[in-house]
Amino acid sequence: MELAMIISISSCLCLVLLLPLIRFLHKVWWTPIRLQRNNFLNWYGPKPQLVVTDPELIKEILTKDGLYQRGEIPSFVKKLIGDGILASKGQKWAKLRKIANHAFYTESLKHMIPAITASVDAMLTRWSQHEGKEIDMFEEFRVLTSEVISRTAFGSSYKEGKNIFDMLKKLAELISLKQFQVRSPLIGKLVKSKEEIEEDKLDKAIQEKVINIVKRREEQMMTGGENGLASDFLGSLIKASHDPDVKKRVSQQEIIDECKTFYNSGQDTTTSLLSWAALLLAIHTDWQHKARIEVLKVFGRENPSPEGISKLKTMSMIINETLRLYTPVLNVVRNVKSEIRLGKFVLPANMELLIPPLALHHDPNIWGRDVHLFKPERFEDGVAKATNGNSMAFLPFGYGPRFCVGMNFASAEVKIALAMVLQRYKFTLSPSYVHAPLKVLTVRPQHGVPVILQAL
Repeated sequence: MELAMIISISSCLCLVLLLPLIRFLHKVWWTPIRLQRNNFLNWYGPKPQLVVTDPELIKEILTKDGLYQRGEIPSFVKKLIGDGILASKGQKWAKLRKIANHAFYTESLKHMIPAITASVDAMLTRWSQHEGKEIDMFEEFRVLTSEVISRTAFGSSYKEGKNIFDMLKKLAELISLKQFQVRSPLIGKLVKSKEEIEEDKLDKAIQEKVINIVKRREEQMMTGGENGLASDFLGSLIKASHDPDVKKRVSQQEIIDECKTFYNSGQDTTTSLLSWAALLLAIHTDWQHKARIEVLKVFGRENPSPEGISKLKTMSMIINETLRLYTPVLNVVRNVKSEIRLGKFVLPANMELLIPPLALHHDPNIWGRDVHLFKPERFEDGVAKATNGNSMAFLPFGYGPRFCVGMNFASAEVKIALAMVLQRYKFTLSPSYVHAPLKVLTVRPQHGVPVILQAL
């Protein structure tokens, strides 16, 4: 009896020890091996990712947000963008998305155009002192887009938000280094690095600055002194914080997170797009000339109007080709909520799916042998014709319910800025330019875009 009991206890102990090992091997060995036989498996450190490039599968993933949820954003990235619309899921995301949709819908954009043109005009006034000289368009557009998002979304000037943008820029640089760092989990929890201490200081300072802006706007709205700005993005958030329906109400922290998201993302993507477009036009001066002819035909020397912006066909072609060649967001990540069939594959719960727009945009099977060349004429008859009816082959702003809420805003801002530049200047690439695309959050020119300006 004693021997039988000892054997029984030993068996139980072995089973207790083996089960975690079996679970571990199933997760990190068997599941990846099973999937790797059928598709492209990528390893992100110890974590397997199924890379999906099949257009039909991509469409299913991006349209069924409830089944394929937004990938988890690392905590250190949330310091930069907050826990707002980009990171949230479920009801919280739906609530925040509705507010953002209202603030950036088509009619709202029309009211933003005067603020955008005023910001561009201020930039071009500065440029008048640099005619015939070198100027860094990346830095100029960074200031411009910061000014625009400050005015249109938060009702404040760039000067007021300058400290916030400077701190966000520094924080983004620190955070971008994290993707290349590997630290011991135990040491990482016990001891903070010099960079992490700096990150925390910046995060705290940004929070305090945003809180001050929010409080001041709230006081203005309470006293009726908001001057019609209650309908902009910040005003919409503050109004939502007082919604009678508790489910629709947003907290102060949610307001802060959304402000961080739009202060950063609202200008980062647009800065990159403007910079790459300027680079391509500085190199391909024939397309710069075509775009200028179109702008002068539509607007003459007047500032762009809402009606005229929609008529800029050549400009749209140039922007689309720029987005194709220099895709702002390199990867879209989704997580499988529970075991599910995707095409012919059966995916286990918690499997990470990675969709690479950059790979799709540079696929010669879709775009042809000249896929790496700047040829805006690809889009002459629209995106559908350019992709041979394959809408999933062009994803600069995502797809499905989580497509970029600022897509129309960014497009309008870029068209206005480029149009006003082309009305006044010709520009060619400076010999000092060094081509070095760098991913921070989006893909940006590491050494700027120096050009030589020539007044018309």
